[in-house]
Amino acid sequence: MSSKPRMEDSLRERIIAQPDVILEDQDLMRALIAANERAMGGNIIDLRGIAMDRLESRLDRLEDTHRSVIAAAYENLAGTNQVHRAILRMLDPVEFESFLKDLGTDVAAILRVDTIKLVLETVQDGGDPAVKRLGDVLSLAEPGFIQSYLSDGRGNSARQVTLRQIHEGDMRIYGRAAEYIRSEACLMLDFGEGRLPGMLVMGAEDPHQFTPQQGTDLLAFFAGVFERAMRRWLS
Repeated sequence: MSSKPRMEDSLRERIIAQPDVILEDQDLMRALIAANERAMGGNIIDLRGIAMDRLESRLDRLEDTHRSVIAAAYENLAGTNQVHRAILRMLDPVEFESFLKDLGTDVAAILRVDTIKLVLETVQDGGDPAVKRLGDVLSLAEPGFIQSYLSDGRGNSARQVTLRQIHEGDMRIYGRAAEYIRSEACLMLDFGEGRLPGMLVMGAEDPHQFTPQQGTDLLAFFAGVFERAMRRWLS
């Protein structure tokens, strides 16, 4: 009598009827290959099995890359939709004061940032009552402040969008919220010939919300739309 265990007839018939079930099950295929290697003995090297292991590893890496690419595509699409909605909301107001107030409330909420501040360089003081009413969003600074802030005093920064992590926000920009800010996006603004520059700053309590490794295309587009809206108000 044979000492080998006999497969149940029902299981055998099921496998014969649906062989794809085994071929598509990676754990079963690994178990069958391992059993085959044991049956061949330790003196035989199965080059085909080694090649299959390498191909399987490459396939796993390709699948991981494929999933990462798809996830990045969905993330980019979500980010694009988010910026588009923020721009449409930003363009709704018909008065400048409402325009700036919405920037710090509705627009900030759509972009999921904790605060948005507009910094304008000016040679005038900030005693204007309108400036005081918009103090939650608008900050005035002396000429040259923006370049110094972006470059940390190390020359001029030519980048339109600067993403960085910070230990703490600047009181001159964020006010009392400065101690909670851990990352920021700084958008340089050009209001046209003969006008001093401005800067739009998005601050976040999450230190990973804005990092130098992230793309800046969408924020550069947002800055471009904001510049044009501001030129209309300043004209």
